[in-house]
Amino acid sequence: MNTIPAIKNTVEKSDKIYIAGHRGMVGSAIWRALENKGYTNLIGASSKEVDLRRQSEVEAFFEREKPDVVVLAAAKVGGILANNIYRAEFLYDNLAIQNHVIHSSWKNDVKKLLFLGSSCIYPKLAEQPLKEESLLSGFLEQTNEPYAIAKIAGIKMCESFRRQYGCNYIAAMPTNLYGPNDNYDLKNSHVLPALIRKMHTAKVNQDAQVEIWGTGSPLREFLHVDDLADACVFLLENYSEELFVNVGYGSDISIKDLAYLVKDIVGFAGELRFDPEKPDGTPKKLMDSGRLRSFGWVPKISLEEGIKRTYEEVKQQF
Repeated sequence: MNTIPAIKNTVEKSDKIYIAGHRGMVGSAIWRALENKGYTNLIGASSKEVDLRRQSEVEAFFEREKPDVVVLAAAKVGGILANNIYRAEFLYDNLAIQNHVIHSSWKNDVKKLLFLGSSCIYPKLAEQPLKEESLLSGFLEQTNEPYAIAKIAGIKMCESFRRQYGCNYIAAMPTNLYGPNDNYDLKNSHVLPALIRKMHTAKVNQDAQVEIWGTGSPLREFLHVDDLADACVFLLENYSEELFVNVGYGSDISIKDLAYLVKDIVGFAGELRFDPEKPDGTPKKLMDSGRLRSFGWVPKISLEEGIKRTYEEVKQQF
C-alpha cells in the first residue's frame, strides 16, 4: 500500500487546541481530560457563534483563531428513529461539518487533527468482534446508513489528506458511550441512559414494574465517556498512523443483565417486564480494541462504577 510514513507527534501542552463540539457529551469529556493533563490553551465555539455547516463561518473562525490542533467531536446525532426519519439532514449536516473543519484545518496548517467516528460504520453482518479491517466489507445497517456513510467519508477525508498532503490526521471509532451530558429524553435516547431514566422515574413514582423492549438477550458493549476522552488524549500524544483506531471497553453485557444492574444501582424495588413483541435489534455488537490495547491504553472505569457515577451526577436533573 502506498502510504506516507508515520508522522512525528508534535502536540505540546501550550498548543491552541480547538474542540469542535465542546458542549456535547464527547467534546466536553475531551475538554476535561485535556485540562487534567495540563493542556492550558483550549478553545471552543457554540453553534450560534460558528455554524459548522456553513463553510464561510468555519473558514473565518480558523483564519481568526489559527488552532494548532483540532479535535472533531461535533456531529448531528440521534437515536434509531431520528436517523431513519431525518436521513437527508443526518447525511448532509455531518458531511458539511466534517468537510468544512477538515478542509479549514488543512488550509490553516493545523499540525494534528483527531476525527471521532462511530461503531455504526461497520457492515451489519461483519464478523464479531469488529476489527478495523472490516470497514467497507459489506452492507450497512439501513436505519442509520446516512450517518454511517458520513462518518466513513470523514475517515476517508483524513486518510486522503494524509496521503496527498502528509497531514497528521487520525481517527478514533468509539463503541456505545454513556456518562455526563448524555441525552436522557426517552423519545430518542440510547439504551443505557433510557434505562437509567426509566428506573429513576419508576422509583420516584413507586411503580410496580418497568417495561423493557425485547427479550433482553442482545449483547452490547458500553464505554464511559471519560475513558473515551482519556483514550483520545492518549492517541493525540502517541498515535500518528493512517488506520483509524477502535476504542471499546473490551467485553459486552446482555440488555437483561444491564437492566438488572441499573435497577440495583438506581434502587428501583419493582419488577422488570421484558416485551418479546418489541424488536431486539442486532444480536451482538462488540468491537475489537486489541490494537489500542497493544499501544498500552486500557479503560479504567468498570461498567458498574461508571453507571453509579453517572447516576449520581444526573439524578438531580430528572
